[in-house]
Amino acid sequence: MTVHSKHPHSPRGGAPVGFLTELSPVEVAAVLYLRLWSDGDVGRSQMYADFRLALGADYGRRQQAAFCELCEMCVEHGRRPLMRHHLTCTCLGADESCFANFIATAAEGSREDAILIATLIVRPDVAFGLVDLAQQVGLAFRRMVPAGPVAQYDDIPAILH
Repeated sequence: MTVHSKHPHSPRGGAPVGFLTELSPVEVAAVLYLRLWSDGDVGRSQMYADFRLALGADYGRRQQAAFCELCEMCVEHGRRPLMRHHLTCTCLGADESCFANFIATAAEGSREDAILIATLIVRPDVAFGLVDLAQQVGLAFRRMVPAGPVAQYDDIPAILH
């Protein structure tokens, strides 16, 4: 397990709470794209390619921009830095779990629950706007990944290849 953070004194958010294989496809996509986004230019380049391949050039560009804005808001207005594991790690960190649950809940249209979860990630005054982005991105993830539970880590399309 490799946990990335600029703040080594906040390890709890990186504590393993499960495995990616236990998540829905939308949640797995949220975690893996967060990891790619966090890895800088190379990871973001892969992320952009995946969005465009799965969603088409125009819609893909809009959705990857929304995901980037969501991540930037989490960094800029976060209660604390989001801890994450290495891209190829099969563990799921506590912060990653919260982030994934937030996006999946927003995509389901459970706005009040999503707002509550958002307040665990960002300041309350930012939570409302974050939910709109999370819903938009979560619905895009539904189009990008196969339905049903993810049986194996390798089942995730293009994200890791």
